[in-house]
Amino acid sequence: MILLLDVGNTRLKWGLREGEQWLAQGAFAHDEAWDFDAVLPPPGRIDGVYGASVVSPELRQRVADALAAWGHAPQWLIPSRSCCGVSNSYVNPAQLGADRWAALIGAHAHGAAPCLVVTAGTATTIDVLDADGVFRGGLIAPGVDLMRRALAGNTAQLPLADGGIVDLPTCTADAIMMGCLHAQAGAIERMYRQVAGLPGASCLLNGGAAAQIAPLLDVPLRIIDNLVLDGVAVAQAQGRFR
Repeated sequence: MILLLDVGNTRLKWGLREGEQWLAQGAFAHDEAWDFDAVLPPPGRIDGVYGASVVSPELRQRVADALAAWGHAPQWLIPSRSCCGVSNSYVNPAQLGADRWAALIGAHAHGAAPCLVVTAGTATTIDVLDADGVFRGGLIAPGVDLMRRALAGNTAQLPLADGGIVDLPTCTADAIMMGCLHAQAGAIERMYRQVAGLPGASCLLNGGAAAQIAPLLDVPLRIIDNLVLDGVAVAQAQGRFR
């Protein structure tokens, strides 16, 4: 049994896996207690800890400290020129975020190429994976909540409020929410042009804001929860951690 991690800027997602089966998955916010005792089997039952991380060394150390009782230091996925059938076109492959790399590996393992791989979290990443498994490039944009906070923090009269999902907003909170969601959807649909018309092309969407963005998209769409964890699992199974 192994523990797989996706350590993002605001949340830590985890999954327990044995062979090719997920046994359990969950998440902790960084600003809450990470109660691994409540969700993991006793020490001695886990054979290793593997993850993708885009956080500071200090937060990685917090992860290691929280899991010390299980006896395995986390091993982290390092983006490379190629891995698990996916090729990396970044000028400097190591500069690609490990979460994006894992999501691309996960998408390829799902047989989704050619596709657009979208993770809608603190940031929204929108990446093109072609039919040959080549990551051609992609975008990084502020996520929905970052957009909302930027408006509230940099304008005098726009509040940080929870708006509703409506077609034509008639109040400020709804106008902010829908403006941010349409900005996300517009970026995704524009990038989808890179794969539109290719046989079997689709958009894979995951992340905390996926359910809010999905209804606004007019592209072939699949929501796959925890795509990053799927990619980490594939990389671990193929011996890409050392």
